[in-house]
Amino acid sequence: MRAKLVFGTILGVLLVGHVGVSSGQGFDQQDRDRLIRLETTLQVFMEQMDKRLQQLDKRIDDLRQEMNSRLEEMREDTNKRFEQVDKRIDQLITFLWILAGIFTALVVAVIAFAYWDRRTIIRRAKEEALKEMEEAGRWKTILEALRQVAIKDSNVAEALRRFNLL
Repeated sequence: MRAKLVFGTILGVLLVGHVGVSSGQGFDQQDRDRLIRLETTLQVFMEQMDKRLQQLDKRIDDLRQEMNSRLEEMREDTNKRFEQVDKRIDQLITFLWILAGIFTALVVAVIAFAYWDRRTIIRRAKEEALKEMEEAGRWKTILEALRQVAIKDSNVAEALRRFNLL
């Protein structure tokens, strides 16, 4: 298309220039030879332009294919990265579930230990309280017996008064 436009322009300039130069003379052998040379030159020029345009088209196609392959590679790399990120997120979620399970187990263990310890302490406290009550009951009996003796014995009465037991 371009070659035809260039050819037409050059031919038009030559014809217009030739008409002005000839100034009334007819078309002779010299003009014919000149037109043949011009036509040959233009044909060579058009062939060269066609070759260059074909080379340019080929280069454009090669570049297009190269760009498409690069875009495909980039798309594949992006998909791989997204898959890696998805796997990493899945691993993090699994790790969080494991941490939640461990925390729950620890809380349950602490509560169970506290309950067991409280039951154990309460049982021991009851046993100790019963022992003390039994011992206090014996001491009461002994103190009562001493008070009975103090009625008849003044030395025992004096000793109990000193300790505020009478």
